Amino acid sequence: MKNRVILFLLSLLQLPLLAQPRLSEEASVSLLTSAPYEEEIFTVYGHTALRVHDPAQGIDYIFNYGLFDFSTPHFAYRFAKGDTYYKLGVANFPDYVIEYQMRGSAITEQELNLSLTEKERLWEALLVNYRPENRVYRYDFFFDNCATRPAVLIEKSVDGQIDYRYPYPEKTFRELINHCTRNHPWLTFGCDLALGSPTDRQATRHEMMFLPEYLRDAVSGAIIMAPDGTTRPLVKRTQVIEAAEPDDPEKSVWDWLTPTACAWILFALIAALTVTEWRKEGYFLAVDCALFLLAGIGGVIMFFLCFLSSHSSIWPNWSIVWLHPFHLIAVILFCVKKGKKAAYYYHFINFAALTLLLLGIYFIPQHLNSAFIPLVASIWLRSGWGVYRMKWKNG
Repeated sequence: MKNRVILFLLSLLQLPLLAQPRLSEEASVSLLTSAPYEEEIFTVYGHTALRVHDPAQGIDYIFNYGLFDFSTPHFAYRFAKGDTYYKLGVANFPDYVIEYQMRGSAITEQELNLSLTEKERLWEALLVNYRPENRVYRYDFFFDNCATRPAVLIEKSVDGQIDYRYPYPEKTFRELINHCTRNHPWLTFGCDLALGSPTDRQATRHEMMFLPEYLRDAVSGAIIMAPDGTTRPLVKRTQVIEAAEPDDPEKSVWDWLTPTACAWILFALIAALTVTEWRKEGYFLAVDCALFLLAGIGGVIMFFLCFLSSHSSIWPNWSIVWLHPFHLIAVILFCVKKGKKAAYYYHFINFAALTLLLLGIYFIPQHLNSAFIPLVASIWLRSGWGVYRMKWKNG
């Protein structure tokens, strides 16, 4: 409901905005960077927007490329498939600031050191982007988002080139997003599971500006190199719009039951049941059915992400070795008497594959979350036990 109201209010600005006159000498253009907000998944990365302020013309607008609507039909499916569309919205500056101040996110405003011609060029580009046929764009988390779009507009608007003189070292894409989600272990777990080896590529320092804080830091020391050889700083003035201290989040059981803790609890349970089977010379069919059913369902999701999603950073993904849809077929084999031989071969192949994965886990070109090890080990243990039980114990 909140998103719908925001979209409605923003739509009211459409007609007067498109009819605005040219900017005056008093006009200024600023880059706004909002601090991360830990209470929502989509706000832990911070946010970027552009402000155009012209007191002489009564203009004080925020251009925000980060609007989306959760109520869009099949939003979760479309997001997973990579078919997500974001929208450029416009808000009045005071309304925008109040929204972030209320949730406790400070805003860093960097007024850009642009000539009037450059400001006009940027202003006109924003108006073109805000036309109904242009304002919706296909979102890409790493390469086309609320931070990359303002950066591109600024670079195209200046006379000359921008030398960012990046104040930070290069990191991988995964290191960058995992730092943002460091206070949300389940979110980190999900990202590590869904994002494949391309995420472990070293991002260039310019690509790192997909995160608002890196764009802010890059802009802070950047200079504009004019065609005539003269230079000037990109930022004219910086101010921080403070916000109230956010409330401390309430602690829940999931602050203690992290993915790693839950995974090791599962492994301990699986190991205890397997030892019990060995001692009592029994077999708990329900254990294999439950474990491989869950792994198979996860495998269906993984298969969808790897082979049907258009996200650029998902495939190849080494997690498909241990989390795949074939586990669902294995459940059927476990339950059918005529499938015992096929189940043995399945366990053998699965055990061999997971053994290689566990042995090479620190050598494969992809970071695997620490919780993956006990999860992989749980499936590995049951397949190993299955091979032993069917071959050496039962003959």
